[in-house]
Amino acid sequence: MESKNPEPRKAGRPNFNFYWVYAGIGALLIAMILSGSHPSAGSISFQQLVRKAESGEFRKLSHNGMVVEAWYTDAARDSIMKDRSDGPMGGGLLQGADLVVEIPPSEKNIDRLDQLAADGVVAVVYERPNEWGQQLVFYIIVLALMVGVWMVLMRRLGGGGGGGGQIFNIGKSKAQLFDKENSTKVNFKDVAGLEGAKEELAEIVEFLKNPEKYTDLGAKIPKGALLVGPPGTGKTLLAKAVAGEAKVPFFSLSGSDFVEMFVGVGASRVRDLFKQAKEKNPCIVFIDEIDAVGRARGKNASIGSNDERENTLNQLLTEMDGFGTNSGVIILAATNRADILDSALMRAGRFDRQIYVDMPDLKEREAIFDVHLRPIKTDDTIDVDFLSRQTPGFSGADIANICNEAALIAARRDADKVGKQDFLDAVDRVVGGLEKKNKLITEDEKRTIAFHEAGHATVSWMLEHASPLVKVTIVPRGQSLGAAWYLPEERHITTTEQIFDEMCAALGGRAAEELTFGKISTGALSDLEKVTKQAYAMVSVYGLNKRIGNRSFYDPRAEATFTKPYSEETARIIDEEAGAIIERAYAKAREILETHQDKLTALAERLLEREVIFKEDLIDLLGERQWESKALDAMSEDKSEEKAPESTEGVDDSEVVAGPSDKEDGEEAPSSSDESAA
Repeated sequence: MESKNPEPRKAGRPNFNFYWVYAGIGALLIAMILSGSHPSAGSISFQQLVRKAESGEFRKLSHNGMVVEAWYTDAARDSIMKDRSDGPMGGGLLQGADLVVEIPPSEKNIDRLDQLAADGVVAVVYERPNEWGQQLVFYIIVLALMVGVWMVLMRRLGGGGGGGGQIFNIGKSKAQLFDKENSTKVNFKDVAGLEGAKEELAEIVEFLKNPEKYTDLGAKIPKGALLVGPPGTGKTLLAKAVAGEAKVPFFSLSGSDFVEMFVGVGASRVRDLFKQAKEKNPCIVFIDEIDAVGRARGKNASIGSNDERENTLNQLLTEMDGFGTNSGVIILAATNRADILDSALMRAGRFDRQIYVDMPDLKEREAIFDVHLRPIKTDDTIDVDFLSRQTPGFSGADIANICNEAALIAARRDADKVGKQDFLDAVDRVVGGLEKKNKLITEDEKRTIAFHEAGHATVSWMLEHASPLVKVTIVPRGQSLGAAWYLPEERHITTTEQIFDEMCAALGGRAAEELTFGKISTGALSDLEKVTKQAYAMVSVYGLNKRIGNRSFYDPRAEATFTKPYSEETARIIDEEAGAIIERAYAKAREILETHQDKLTALAERLLEREVIFKEDLIDLLGERQWESKALDAMSEDKSEEKAPESTEGVDDSEVVAGPSDKEDGEEAPSSSDESAA
């Protein structure tokens, strides 16, 4: 198939811009006006002009009372061509006269010209001042400049490009069309994990390809599917895969593409989008980040104002399920803030399916690593199962970032292939930030940080439900002066005991400081912040407090901005109970450290010596963790099951670092950056 495009432009050839043509025309017109209003055809005076006329050098004079124009006779012209001492010849650009001389303001000068005509010396013609031509040119220039500025302004507001008709296209849809000739080249094989979401979306694609299979049974095609999930889980990638799998037109745009500063533009773009979709049905329309236009109505409406976003949403609701029929048009949308969407948009008949795209589990992370490791040159030390176990709570975007960081680290050390240690360093880089070995820290501060981190390690090692610690460092990294990495269980529900033990482990750093030095520092800022959130979540969100009872004041839409859903008395009780939980956790952490103070000191001294210690160091100094042996027994019993165990406590290799996760309130994050700079 031959290309319809013209032959390619030569390299280095500049783009032709019509603005230069406009600028040249404007400069020419200005020069014409100036040449007409400021005579420059001669440098003689009026008296000299009269003497030349009396000597018979001119064949014609023409004046308008202000300027006199003179034309030489043929004999005088030939003489002047030989001798140009009288000044330059040639008139102005518009007049064409040989000389243009201003008449001094006096009636006697006009009489002298009339006397020349009366004596028959030269023909003198009087012409009325003709300024309308110059004014017309001036008005044309001003009008052209106004039109040019207006076109440039509208082109910028309309999104740029598009040619001369862009000024009239501001209400047109900005959707990008993917069809057989312009495909995304991404299919379901490029999307690892998310099997449930792929199954539902694949059914929609199959419905468009073979509708008789479903319509023969009386089934109707779904009108819309909403992809909901945390950032980085692959919602947009799924939509790209649908575009690659479907052999039907696919319109893709963002929710912000509807929003414009002009009234009515958003609704006009919605109408134009569905008009194009109906013309190409069956087709799919994908709206990314739909919360930009689909936010719940009436929350922040100002008195007397016209909310353009609400008008756009109303038009979208009408197009999706109104009197008009959109047969063959399926709407896909993606958002990570489904709780703020308008209820009318979420009902069945508009978005019939809500597909939740969650964080990947162990098996899904392994599949995601397989996808992102394809273009990377790796050595024999890479174990995908090992990497997937060391990244609990990571999203697909996090895993892609780790693979890229590992390749960058390997290239930085001039390696031919990417190894296991590169991936471990990449996880450290993503979780804790860049290592700062040259940061100046005094010996007293370094000793305080060492005991702080040793306190975390000791308390978490001695508690059953605390996440097992795999690495401790006192090397500054990112904004923290020290950090302790944990390997949490991949659990979907959390008990009161689990949250309480995690709070004890978080407060172990401050308890170690007070027990060892008799004073506390600002290094526990992130610990206190996390513990406070967990305590209030236990009391007011999860209903884990006996005094408050089985009540939850969680507001997913945050509608209670100015008023609380409980009384002042209840607020006082919540504060008291949250404070009591924190104090009990701190007392238990201090009790554990007092019991094992010798082990705490030994662990801190080894930290000061090596700066980084791993799991085997904790086993050497603190003994085998009894809870871990139970987990190993449970893993061996469940080994025959198809599903991999969610607990990752049994991993023996301790040179790993667990990574970041968007956990709910009440769950401990997989990594802890404890010592924050004051």
